[in-house]
Amino acid sequence: MTSTARFESKVAIVTGAASGIGRAAALAFAREGAAVGLVDIDLPGIEAVARSIEAAGGRAEPVLADVSDPSAVSAMVEQVVGRFGELHYAFNNAGVVGAGAPIAEMPVESWQRGIGVMLTGVFLCLKYEIPAIIASGGGAIVNTSSGAGLIGFPGMGDYVASKHGVIGLTRTAALEYVGSGIRINCICPGTARSRMVEDWMQGDPAAEAQVAGLHPIGRIAEPDEIAHAALWLCSDEASFMVGHSMVIDGGYTIQ
Repeated sequence: MTSTARFESKVAIVTGAASGIGRAAALAFAREGAAVGLVDIDLPGIEAVARSIEAAGGRAEPVLADVSDPSAVSAMVEQVVGRFGELHYAFNNAGVVGAGAPIAEMPVESWQRGIGVMLTGVFLCLKYEIPAIIASGGGAIVNTSSGAGLIGFPGMGDYVASKHGVIGLTRTAALEYVGSGIRINCICPGTARSRMVEDWMQGDPAAEAQVAGLHPIGRIAEPDEIAHAALWLCSDEASFMVGHSMVIDGGYTIQ
C-alpha cells in the first residue's frame, strides 16, 4: 500500500467506519501507514472496508460494536489492542439520524438513541481509548461534532444537543489529558455525502439541492474532505492543536 508514512507503524480506531466520513478516514489512515480498527454496527460494511485495505497491503481489524454499549466499547478497544499491540489514534465518528421532530413531539426512545450513540458513545470511546493510548506512549483523538453543534436547528433537538455536548466533552477531555500526551480535538462538519445523509434525502434531487443551497459553497461535502481534516488533527502537523472545534461546513455557520 502506497504510504506517505505520516502514520507508519501506528494504530488507529475509527468508529462509524462502514460508510461515509468514517470509511474515508479509515482508508486514509491505512494509506498513510496505520493499522486500523474498523468499528460499526454494519459488519458486512466494515468487512468490505477491511478487504479494500488488505488488498492494498494494509492492516485492518473489523469490530462489530454499538458505541452506546459500555461493554461493547471496552471490548472494541481490547480487540484492536489485542490484534495490533498498541493504540495511538482514535476518530470517534459514529452517528445516527435524528428523529426529525419538534421537542414536544419527539419520541423519548429517539432522544435516548441519539444521545446514546452520539454523546454517550463519544464519552465511552474516550473512557476506554485514553488509557490504551497513554499505555502506548501518547497520541491524538478526534471526535465528530457538527455544524449543528454550534447553532440551533428546529426539529433536530436530539442531534443538536448531542453535537453541542461533544464540543464540551472534547474541551474537558483535552484539558484533562494533554499532560498525559494525548491531544483531543473535534471536527464540526457541514453536510457530507454518507449513507445517513442519503437515507435522509431519499434520493430526491430537490432535497439535495435544498441541502446544498444551505451551504454558501453551493454543494455537499465529499467524505474525503472531512476525513482529511480529522487525519490532520491526529498528525504531528497539528501538534499545538488542543481542545479545538474545527469547522468544515462550506460556510454554513458563518451566515
